[in-house]
Amino acid sequence: MNQATLHRLLPHKGKSPQELFDQRLATNLTLIQKQFFSLYNEEQHKKHFQKLLKLLPKLFLERPEALRMQDLERLESGNWHQSEKLMGMQLYVEHFNKDLKGLQGKIPYFKELGVNFLHLMPITTRPKGESDGGYAVNNYLEVDKKYGSKKDLLELTKAFRKNGIYLMLDFVVNHTSNEYSWAKKAKKGDKKYQGYYYTYEDFTIPAEFEKTLPEVFPETSPGNFTHIPEMDKWVMTVFNSYQWDLNYTNPEVFLEMFTNLVKLTDMGVDVVRFDALAFLWKKIGTISQNLPEAHNLISLFRMCLQVVAPGSILLAEAIVAPTDIIKYFGEEEKKGNECEVAYNASLMALLWNSIATKKTQLLYKSLMHVPQKPKDCTWVNYIRCHDDIGLGYENHLIQELGWNPEMHRKFLLDYYCQRLDWSPAMGMLFMYNPKTGDGRITGSAASLLGLEKALKTKDDDLLEESVRKIIMLHGIILAFGGIPLIYAGDEIGTLNDYSFQNDVSKKGDSRWVNRPLQDWETISTLDNQDSPQSTIFHALKKLIKLRKGNTIFADHNNLELCYTGNDHILSFERVQDQKGLLIICNFDENAQVIDSSWIKKLGYFSKGEPMDLVSGEKVELNSALLEIMPYQMLWLMKS
Repeated sequence: MNQATLHRLLPHKGKSPQELFDQRLATNLTLIQKQFFSLYNEEQHKKHFQKLLKLLPKLFLERPEALRMQDLERLESGNWHQSEKLMGMQLYVEHFNKDLKGLQGKIPYFKELGVNFLHLMPITTRPKGESDGGYAVNNYLEVDKKYGSKKDLLELTKAFRKNGIYLMLDFVVNHTSNEYSWAKKAKKGDKKYQGYYYTYEDFTIPAEFEKTLPEVFPETSPGNFTHIPEMDKWVMTVFNSYQWDLNYTNPEVFLEMFTNLVKLTDMGVDVVRFDALAFLWKKIGTISQNLPEAHNLISLFRMCLQVVAPGSILLAEAIVAPTDIIKYFGEEEKKGNECEVAYNASLMALLWNSIATKKTQLLYKSLMHVPQKPKDCTWVNYIRCHDDIGLGYENHLIQELGWNPEMHRKFLLDYYCQRLDWSPAMGMLFMYNPKTGDGRITGSAASLLGLEKALKTKDDDLLEESVRKIIMLHGIILAFGGIPLIYAGDEIGTLNDYSFQNDVSKKGDSRWVNRPLQDWETISTLDNQDSPQSTIFHALKKLIKLRKGNTIFADHNNLELCYTGNDHILSFERVQDQKGLLIICNFDENAQVIDSSWIKKLGYFSKGEPMDLVSGEKVELNSALLEIMPYQMLWLMKS
C-alpha cells in the first residue's frame, strides 16, 4: 500500500483543511525524515530538516483555497490518473495558437477531439538565443512574455478546471540556465550560490567525473563541464554549456526547489513533469544516472508535495532502459511513492522498430522483460513527442533473435532517415556519431510513416498504407494501459516542417523538424473534404470516444500479452471482471492469418460473433483462421 492509498483510508469527515494537512504530515513524516537523512548527514543537517518542517505548513497556508478543496476531492476520488477518460496532447503554445490566450480560445477544439489532458512545452522565461527549447530556465514561475503573463496562465488554468482539462507543465529539476538568478550571483563570486551548483577551482575533480560521465549531446556540447571566466571556475553542464547542473548534495537546493515546485502547482498545474530526473545525483566513478540517491530525492519531493498539495502528481521524464524506468515508480518501501506516472518510452521505440521490420518479436521480448509496475501508478503512452526517437533496445534481446545489435540499429537509422530508396519514411538523423554509428531519429509521425512520400510521389497505395499505419499506432497507445498522449498535429497527419533550417537558433537541431505549426486551415476543412488529414482526425476522434466510453480501458494492471504464432501480429487483452477486449494489429503490408482457436478459448466466440469496436461490425469466422488486413487493427469486445 502506498502513501496515497493510506491517506484515502484515514478519516476525513468533519475535519478542517488544517487538521487534514496535519494528518497527512504525520502520516508521511517517517518517510520524509528517512529520505532526507539518507541524503543529508543527520548531525550536520538537523537545522535543514527543521527548516523543512517549518516550510511545509507555510506553503500549505499559501496554497489557493480552490486548489486545497480540489486536492481533497482528488484524494478521495482515488487514482484519477488511471482513468479511461484521460486523453492527452502535447504541444508548443506558440506553434499551436500563438500564446496562452490563443490556447484558451481553442478549448472547443480539444473538447471536439476528446482531449482533456494537456502538456504544454516550457512557457517560463529563458535565454534569448539557444535555450534547449525552453529547458534552460531563467525563472521557474514567470511566464515568458511571448506567451503572455502569469495572469494569462492563471486564467487559462481556471478555464481548464471549468472544462475538466488537466494541465501538465515541466519542472526542470536538474539544472537552471546560466542566466538564472542563482547563476548570476555565483558568477559575481557569491559563495553561497556557487554552492548551489557543481563548481570547481580547477579541472582536477571534473577530470575524475569525466572518466565515467557519458556525453548527452556529443555533437553540439561535448564534455560535461564549462569554464566560466567571470568566476574563473569550472561548472558542471551535462546537457549544454548554458545549463548549469544543480547540486542537490546541498540541502538548501532541495528546500529552494521544493518551494518552486509547490508554487508551480499553486498556479493550477495538475501534473508536474520532472525533467531529466535520472541525472539528479552526481557521484564520481559512476555515470551519474539512475543512482539510488536520485530515487531517494524524488521520493522526498513526492512525499512532501503529497502533504502540501495532494491533488498534484509527478511524471518521470526518464528515457532509460525498461528495467530502470520501472524504478521511478518506487521500489520496496518507496514502491508507489516516487512518481505516479512515467513515460512508456520503451513501448514507443519498440513500435517504431516493428513498423520498420514489420515484425513484433522484439516488441514481445522487450515487453515481457519489463517488471509489472505498482498498481497505483500508470504510463503515458505515445508514438511521438517533441524529442527524438532513441534506439535504446536491450542488446541481448536483439541477439536472442539472431540479429546483430549494431547492424540492426544501423538498419533502423537507414530506414527512417532516407538512406534506403525503398523506405517510405522521411525522417532525419539527430546526434549521429560516425565513430560509433549511434544516432537518433527525428520526424513527424506522418512523415516517418510514409504520408509525406506518398503525397510527394502521388502514390495512392502508399497513401492508404500510411494512413492505416498512423491510425493503428495511435490505436495501440489508446488501448494500452495508461494515459494516451498525441503530439499536436499528429491527429491530422501533419508532415515535417523544414523551416527550422532557415533559423540560426534552430538549424543545428533536427528535432525542430517534428515541431510544426498547427495547421488551422486544414482543420477548418476536416468535415468538408475527403482527405488523409480528415480520415486520420475522424478515425482518432472515434477511437478516443470509444476509449472514454469503456471502463475496461482504465489502467488497473489489466493487460495481458497474447501470442498469436504470427510474427507480424501484435495482440494483447484488456480484462475487467467478466468483460474482455482483445486488440489485434497487423504490422505487415500484406494480409496475415492467425489460428483462431486461442481466441475462442478466451471466450470471444462463445456468445456468437464478437463486435469489432473499430469498424463497428461483427467479426465472422469462415474457417479456423482469422484474416487481418494490412495494418488493420481490431478491438474485439467480449461481454
